Amino acid sequence: MGKIKHLAERTIETVKNEGMSSFGKKTVNYIKLRTVARSKYQCAYGDVLFINGCTLPHPSRYRVDHQIEQLMASGMHAEKVFYENLSLDLLKYFRCFVFFRCPITDTVKDFIKLAKENNKVVFFDIDDLVIDKKYTDTIKFVKNMNKDDKKLYDDGVLRMQETLKMCDYAITTTERLQKELQNYIKEVYINRNVASERMAELSIKAYKQREKHDDIIIGYLSGSITHNPDMELIKPTIIKLMKKYNNVKLKLVGEIDIPEEFKEFQDRIIFAPFMDWEHLPKVIASLDINLAPLEESIFNEAKSENKWVEAALCHVVTVASDVGAFNKMIKNNEDGFLCKNAKDWEEVLTKLIENKSLREEVAENAYNRVISNNITTYSGHGLAKFIKSKLARNIAFVLPTTNISGGVNVVIRHIAMLKKKGNDVFVINMDNNSNDIDSKWGKVYVIKKHKTKIAGHIDTAVASLWATLDFVKKLSNIKNKMYLVQNYETEFAQFGKYMRIEANATYEDETGVKYLTISKWCKDWLEDRFEKEVAFAPNGIDLNQFQFKKRDFKGKIKILIEGNSDDYYKNVDESFKIVEKLDKEKFEIHFLSYQGEPKSWYYVDKFMHKVPYAEVGRVYQDADILIKTSLVESFSYPPLEMMATGGLVLVVPNNGNIEYIKDEENCLFYTPGNIDEAIEKINRLSTDEKLREKLIKNGLETAKKREWSTIENDIVNLYK
Repeated sequence: MGKIKHLAERTIETVKNEGMSSFGKKTVNYIKLRTVARSKYQCAYGDVLFINGCTLPHPSRYRVDHQIEQLMASGMHAEKVFYENLSLDLLKYFRCFVFFRCPITDTVKDFIKLAKENNKVVFFDIDDLVIDKKYTDTIKFVKNMNKDDKKLYDDGVLRMQETLKMCDYAITTTERLQKELQNYIKEVYINRNVASERMAELSIKAYKQREKHDDIIIGYLSGSITHNPDMELIKPTIIKLMKKYNNVKLKLVGEIDIPEEFKEFQDRIIFAPFMDWEHLPKVIASLDINLAPLEESIFNEAKSENKWVEAALCHVVTVASDVGAFNKMIKNNEDGFLCKNAKDWEEVLTKLIENKSLREEVAENAYNRVISNNITTYSGHGLAKFIKSKLARNIAFVLPTTNISGGVNVVIRHIAMLKKKGNDVFVINMDNNSNDIDSKWGKVYVIKKHKTKIAGHIDTAVASLWATLDFVKKLSNIKNKMYLVQNYETEFAQFGKYMRIEANATYEDETGVKYLTISKWCKDWLEDRFEKEVAFAPNGIDLNQFQFKKRDFKGKIKILIEGNSDDYYKNVDESFKIVEKLDKEKFEIHFLSYQGEPKSWYYVDKFMHKVPYAEVGRVYQDADILIKTSLVESFSYPPLEMMATGGLVLVVPNNGNIEYIKDEENCLFYTPGNIDEAIEKINRLSTDEKLREKLIKNGLETAKKREWSTIENDIVNLYK
């Protein structure tokens, strides 16, 4: 119902504002806007997305297309979408969003809310005071609407205001608009309407190809019948001058009612219909004088100086009311003329009709000024600077896969802490899975590396595995490049595998990549072996995720084996060689794997595969003893997680766990390959109550020292 209601409102606005002759054209334009494929906007990560809420081509061209051109010329990547095509999945592809004349809808409301939750900035852009009834009620055609039409129109105005109030900042066209908008939003930036490159091209061409004539053609380019009252301001003057000068003709363009008094000059009045903007320069270039009268009102003070700019590009002099933006932009008697009253209008127009040199001189001054300052290519720096100044720092973590693993979980936790501090953080995934990650700390946006062009700017990109570093290094729009080293990945493969050489080479980077780690062991070998400067922050654990549960060690003792059976360095086979020799009447064997499945010879009572991370804590709570036999680890999470839940741990000591585990203090060690020793240690844990109490107590203290909240600032500072 909301969309139907809004469409009806737009229909009324178009008919009332521009007449039936243009309604068909606007309908075609609406259909074009409505049918733009959303998938077009899902193939690039950009800086700015404009959401166009206006079906009228003239405003959306100036405020969407031209501002996109300004930003692109200033090195930013910007795209657009019609508001009815807006979908929540576009959130992850842009750093900020500009809603132009966009009425509130459920989707818009949800979109803005989620944008803010993810530290993305939302701007509202408006070029007219159609955001409050106190303004629109002053428009004569609105006053003359019937009750039902007025109610529908007012609803659209109020819905526009609601979107405005939800946004962080506003962008507008004039000083008066800025002043009024500040009643609704804290900071408003003025980015004046400017001409596009195409407008400049067509205007220059039209000027060169203009037909010479002996008559003086005065033009009034109305655009819509809402400007009829403006024409009333100068009607007596125009009539007087047309009576005085037989060579003066009046060209009227757009939807305008012809006053009865002009009928005596009908042979000197030239009509041109409302037309596509690309045909307008030719019409403007045919003029000698461009008229821009405006009634004195807040609404008109907020209007832009477009008529002056468009005429100047065609070397045509403009005479305008001394109101609003005309007063601000036109240098009176130098590149245009400003009139306060009927006397001014008559004096200026008389002077211009009689003095061709004056017309040409002032028109040339206007052209030189506009072509140098009021074209998209030359004028976007301020807008780009303003938008950039409001953007949150964005950080991209590049992952080889988003499948659950200890390393991925660390990245997700870091992302949560960085987002909490106001950063815009997302994941670039190297495989074909682009599903967003739903974690207990919030949603993490994920985009596909192979399907997404990184066209926008990224403040910091973080490689997280040796295979992701090359991609990060090749990205050109990145200010800071980092490499989060979580393990000595050279040893992930067996001898003879070329991967070992490629992985090892990533520790020899000389391009300025900053090395980070959450393992003291990794910090040591990066510094000692590769002579790198390494930023370090300790790894942590969420004790709410891994809560304590008291075990009674009565009945069958549950042994948990954790790890990927396909990774040789996880040494999972050895864990199962140990349990193979245990009494199955006394022990129950659980196996947790995020990737590989049990091999045919594994003895498993309960297999848990790809368990969501939010549920992993319960897996540990359900077991009594963890066997962890990994040979290589950067920072070994499972022993710490088991300790946090009050369980016991039997481990092979390695560089990734000796940072926090101590034999006979919070766990038991065994020598890798010594199956009998491992079995003896398991029997000790099963029968020695005092030993269990000691290990459990010390294990809990170890986990508490690693609670994320105590090291959050260290983690955030890691990425500075």
